[in-house]
Amino acid sequence: MEVLIMDPKAYVLGCSAIAAGICTLSGLGSGLGQGIAAGKAAEAVGRQPEASGEIMSTMLIGAAVAETCSVYGLIIALILLMANPLVSML
Repeated sequence: MEVLIMDPKAYVLGCSAIAAGICTLSGLGSGLGQGIAAGKAAEAVGRQPEASGEIMSTMLIGAAVAETCSVYGLIIALILLMANPLVSML
């Protein structure tokens, strides 16, 4: 009976690809959050047009904060795929 031994480098690269896929899902949450915030801001401006400047500035700050989550996820995914620091530890 032949015993197959897994290459540790292949295992780390496979797990890194799965982790990179999970990291890219962070864009889904921020996209949904930004869409909901934009819809609620449009409703608020429709109800109180005189407060549109304050509502829009608050919404844009919130959208920028939400966008950083997806950018961080993209950066981590690119690091795991292109310059994987875990492979050099083997």
